[in-house]
Formats: sequence, C-alpha cells, structure tokens
Amino acid sequence: QVQLVESGGGLVQAGGSLRLSCAASGRAFSSYALGWFRQAPGKEREFVAAITGSGGRTYYADSVKGRFTISRDNAKNTVYLQMNSLKPEDTAVYYCAADPLLRVVISTPAYWGQGTQVTVSS
Repeated sequence: QVQLVESGGGLVQAGGSLRLSCAASGRAFSSYALGWFRQAPGKEREFVAAITGSGGRTYYADSVKGRFTISRDNAKNTVYLQMNSLKPEDTAVYYCAADPLLRVVISTPAYWGQGTQVTVSS
C-alpha cells in the first residue's frame, strides 16, 4: 500500500516554471514506478511523465518533452515534476501515481494522490 500526497501547484504566468512534489508513505518506495498525470476541465485524465524505481529511465508525453522533467529521491520517498516554459494549455489538476510495474504506471496505476492544481495564465 502506498499513500501519495502532491504539493507545489499554483498560479504562474506563461513561460514560467513550477516544481511539483509528491511525497509517498509506505514500504519499499524504490520498488514502485511513479508517474504524473493531469486532467484539464472537461477533458480526460492524461499521462504526463513516468520514472522507473531506480530512476534510471524516464518517459514523457510528446506534449511536455523538452519542457518537463521527472525525477525521484528514494531516500526522501519523493518524486518531482519540474515544469518549465509553461503554457496556458498546461493548466490542469496534476496527479501523482504509483505502481509496481512501469507499463502499468503509464496507463492504469494502482495508487493515486489527491491532485494539485496548476494554473498557467496567458
């Protein structure tokens, strides 16, 4: 069982940056692949980024490649999403997710956080 709590969301102007954090509780944090998803108003939840348990491999949606960076600190049981060059279309609730399997964390992860709002003004 993993509990996930996101933080770091807020209001930022287009072109700005934010860093989201997701603190996890539970055992064997490093055995879980972690991911970030987002859901904009009126749209379905979509995959943003994922990282393997060791942090050795990362994956990104095409829409955020080159602008967002996912990372993790297994000593702190925390995963991060650094978001640069933000655009108004990045406005959404961002969710942290975890699953033992990478191929599952990018689609239907078992564990979810409660979400944090990111708003990018034009």
